[in-house]
Amino acid sequence: MEVTMVHFYPDLMNLYGSYANVSALRRYLERLGCTVKTETVVPGGGNFPHGDFFYMGAGTERNAKAVMEDFARFSRELKAAANDGAAMLFAGTAMELLGKSVREADGTAYAAAGLSEFTTEHRKTRIVGDVYGHTELFPEAVVGFMNKCGVITGIQTPLLSKADLGHGNEVPGGPEGFHWKNVFASELTGPLLIKNPRMLETVAAALYARRGQTLPVDRPPDPWAETGYRVTEEELRKQI
Repeated sequence: MEVTMVHFYPDLMNLYGSYANVSALRRYLERLGCTVKTETVVPGGGNFPHGDFFYMGAGTERNAKAVMEDFARFSRELKAAANDGAAMLFAGTAMELLGKSVREADGTAYAAAGLSEFTTEHRKTRIVGDVYGHTELFPEAVVGFMNKCGVITGIQTPLLSKADLGHGNEVPGGPEGFHWKNVFASELTGPLLIKNPRMLETVAAALYARRGQTLPVDRPPDPWAETGYRVTEEELRKQI
């Protein structure tokens, strides 16, 4: 199977090694026998590209605002691709750009992509710490690290139903992230797909599902990823 991955603004939105989410998914798909190519989108560059997977990583609040000025031209096509079942992952502050609007700590605001009606309000203090939570997508816990200043309200379909450790979209212990159709978004960094093998598998399965296929039953194991996850999960669980 041939797969095209679209990476939005890799230079501006690449905090905390966010590019590794794309690298991890690419390696996973190639181990399954897929031929994978990656296209990048830069400010002012071309039309909305055709793709099977769309990704944007974490960036500073200043960079997120800057790329939104360019990303706004893709709002209609992004919604159409999401409605059509395209697999998407928006990590870190990129998640905030999927909502209706973002309000800065100084009171100024700007419109976001409008894929959902949630809103983000930046505070002057940052929310920093480990997160250990649960999703309805699979039984294993989800682990990660959070460093944000945005409080997100209005999400009806979160990615994590609760956080046993750390902060959610609005409050400590609350739901975190956003999930709709095959759109996955979370402010967890680390990166998310490196730290969570089941999440990586889930995103890949969504990509396959759009082609009317399921993941192969016999999948090559990744003992390094599994061991890394197990160590992190055990250590974070001790803090609960």
